[in-house]
Amino acid sequence: MDALTVSQVINRIKNLIESQLDYVTVVGELINLSSSGAGHWYFSLTDSNTILAAALFRMDAHRNPLIKKIKSGDKVVCHGKINVYPKKGTFQLIVNSINPIGKGELKEKFELLKTKLAREGLFDLEKKKKIPKFPKKIGIITSIDGAAIQDFLKIYKRRSLWNNIIVCPALVQGEQSSASLRKALEKMIRYDLQSSPEQKLDALILSRGGGSLEDLWSFNDEGLAWDIFNCPIPVISAVGHEVDFTISDYVSDFRCETPSAAAELLSEGQVQLRRQLLNYKKGLISSTEKKIGYFQRRTELHAPNVIMREIWKLFNIYQRKLQRFEIKNRLFELVKIHEKSQRLDDLSDTMFHDIDSLMLKIQNNLETKFEMLRLLDPDNILGRGYSYLKHQRKVVSNYERFDKINEGEELEIVFQDGKGKVQKIQ
Repeated sequence: MDALTVSQVINRIKNLIESQLDYVTVVGELINLSSSGAGHWYFSLTDSNTILAAALFRMDAHRNPLIKKIKSGDKVVCHGKINVYPKKGTFQLIVNSINPIGKGELKEKFELLKTKLAREGLFDLEKKKKIPKFPKKIGIITSIDGAAIQDFLKIYKRRSLWNNIIVCPALVQGEQSSASLRKALEKMIRYDLQSSPEQKLDALILSRGGGSLEDLWSFNDEGLAWDIFNCPIPVISAVGHEVDFTISDYVSDFRCETPSAAAELLSEGQVQLRRQLLNYKKGLISSTEKKIGYFQRRTELHAPNVIMREIWKLFNIYQRKLQRFEIKNRLFELVKIHEKSQRLDDLSDTMFHDIDSLMLKIQNNLETKFEMLRLLDPDNILGRGYSYLKHQRKVVSNYERFDKINEGEELEIVFQDGKGKVQKIQ
């Protein structure tokens, strides 16, 4: 028989499968649901034994808007064709229509167990133990080959001041994983009970990476839930990603979205302590530098050469002051003061003499003017036999003014010894 190429084998399988299963209806639990930027949807259909890959492409997705409401774990019925992808040698169901038919079996089991354990008090907040802020020793139950342990150790070592971690390997997926997790937890508890107080575990972590509901099912075991609840060590559940929830998340004393988040939680107290110590260090350095600078300046000020310089400076200042007070060096200055004082007295005498002459002259001038005013006073003229007329309290000084006065108006005639009334006539 002639040998076939890989492509020939795959093409024969493709033709055989696609011709026999032209169009099928498949019922199963939907898991690993994801969408692409192009609008395609990818997922798998599973039952208790097998998994079938499936795809709902963009045009069919527009005709099935319910795909946006379906979640992993839902039970669905799909109609489509079986397609073999030659490039990878895999086959998948190309879905034309998809409809939910109720919750998936695993999801239904999960909800039932969750309700039961909640009713039995395993999730009560008052029964949860406090996670220590500064754990000295930490235990981790996880797969020794998984990425979860590497992520945890990388972050914890970078952020913590001390690293005392015990890893207990366990299966985190598969039929034997629940029993493996319970056995690892039992080992950790036994170790803690047999250890001295300074060697006891301060926190215990159950950890694994993300996955489907089926992948994480070992953490939904009822026996494991009771073991966690009865564990004397504070337990942190760090299973899956932020959107993944398991029974261990609810029953544990604290739930972290990821193993990395658990590392950050347990090292946060040390990070704060390190930050506080750094702040204290900066404060001490700054304070010490200020003190050193202060005493250094004090020391420099009290150095012998500085003190001698200050003494000579003061000596020169006082020497100049003493020189200014010596009379023999101030004779000319003092003589000048006497001359100025004498000159001031002479000017004062001259000023007062000039003031007296000016006042006498002003007085004589005033008396002369007063005599002239007295001679011009009308009342003095009346004493020589004269009189004058007044009209409306004004002196009638000429005929023109007299002529303007109306006939019959009353005039006042003023004599030296009295006044009289007259009327104007034509």
